[in-house]
Amino acid sequence: ACAISNHEASTVMRALGQLKEFKIVGRRRPSEKDKTPALVQMRIFAPNDVVAKSRFWYFVRKLKKIKKAAGEIVSCEQVFERKPTKIKNVAVWLRYDSRSGTHNMYREYRDVTICGAITQCYRDMASRHRARAHSIQIIKVQEISASQCRRPHTQQFHNSKIRFPLPHRVTKSHFKSKFVAKRPNTFF
Repeated sequence: ACAISNHEASTVMRALGQLKEFKIVGRRRPSEKDKTPALVQMRIFAPNDVVAKSRFWYFVRKLKKIKKAAGEIVSCEQVFERKPTKIKNVAVWLRYDSRSGTHNMYREYRDVTICGAITQCYRDMASRHRARAHSIQIIKVQEISASQCRRPHTQQFHNSKIRFPLPHRVTKSHFKSKFVAKRPNTFF
């Protein structure tokens, strides 16, 4: 069992269910010195808008030196897929903290949505590298063409004559006898 304090438990991101994409725009709070502060826009993948805003402040604090107390969120909106029925090749650039250090990584996935590919990525990183969701930082996500794919597990699906055989099909019926004299035919 892992002992996490209440404060740490609230700040740790968990990749629960299907992740969603959010476009969050924020800025430093206007002051006498700076009446119109520059806007900061970020693309965040999170299970809900509360976690997305939390991740936004996590990155803005690191990159732009703006704390949540000194800033404000201008808009937070969920981004929906334009073509959720078209299969896509998705390239993901990320960095993650392992037990030994911080690593950069490039990965490829095939999915009908970018959010589905990112969800696959979080699951894949957890299974192959034991990387927790809070230790993964998505740097860049891009839909790529078939010619730009580098990984063999993605390229194997680019064959136009691809076939998926169904070798061992068993017909189940309540009316047929379970015990018969001849072997069942499983090839149709």
